[in-house]
Amino acid sequence: MATAEHPARPTVSRGVQPLRAGQGSSFFWHKLHSLVGIVPIGAFLLEHLLSNFEALKGPAAYGAQVKFLNSLPLVRVLEWVFIFLPLLYHGFYGVYIWLRGKSNVVYYPWAGNWMYVAQRYTGLVALLYIGQHVLRQRFMGVSLPEHPYAAFAKVQQELANPWMLAVYVIAMIAVCWHFAYGVWLFAAKWGITPGATARKRFGYVCAVLGVILLVMGLASIWAFVGPNFPNAPSDLPAAVSLLVAPATLLN
Repeated sequence: MATAEHPARPTVSRGVQPLRAGQGSSFFWHKLHSLVGIVPIGAFLLEHLLSNFEALKGPAAYGAQVKFLNSLPLVRVLEWVFIFLPLLYHGFYGVYIWLRGKSNVVYYPWAGNWMYVAQRYTGLVALLYIGQHVLRQRFMGVSLPEHPYAAFAKVQQELANPWMLAVYVIAMIAVCWHFAYGVWLFAAKWGITPGATARKRFGYVCAVLGVILLVMGLASIWAFVGPNFPNAPSDLPAAVSLLVAPATLLN
């Protein structure tokens, strides 16, 4: 019973338990977000850049690469399970993290804060670019799974627009930055690079990786807009057959 000398204690509810490291659903979703950014999305990015690098060999080689990829067993299942769904999760959960986070670059202009801001903006650019790229190249116009040798001409026609060319170049820079710094973050978050020295050294490795990927990406873009393969035919096998037919008639 409360008295003047011993007032009653206020009732205090337990409230929400604090989130400890390694506990709670937020920790799990953050870890999953970090993981899918490397596997499978990072692996797909590397494959995609290597495949696009075939464009430097010309429309026939690029079309053959597109044909090979679309001939893989269960390719549509693989496409959704290992590309589209992970991209949707990583992209939209990344936006969710961004909206809840604070960078404070104005009051605390440290390198880590600027890296945080750059990672979020490059991620947003990458998300918007990938969305329109998949829509236009995969689901609009000529169907590349059925007409793989039309792939070079389809990309070339899109890049003939200077605005789209600028979008591709800016997006390539953003994607390569986002992935390279994402690899560094993944190694730090998963305990692969413990300590400041290990993280600093691995930072140089990631910077070199980003530059290499960017050079490959820009070189692939140049293959479509450069002077080596102008006006690629939209139906490559038919164009090749027309070139081969006269020689065949002579035999």
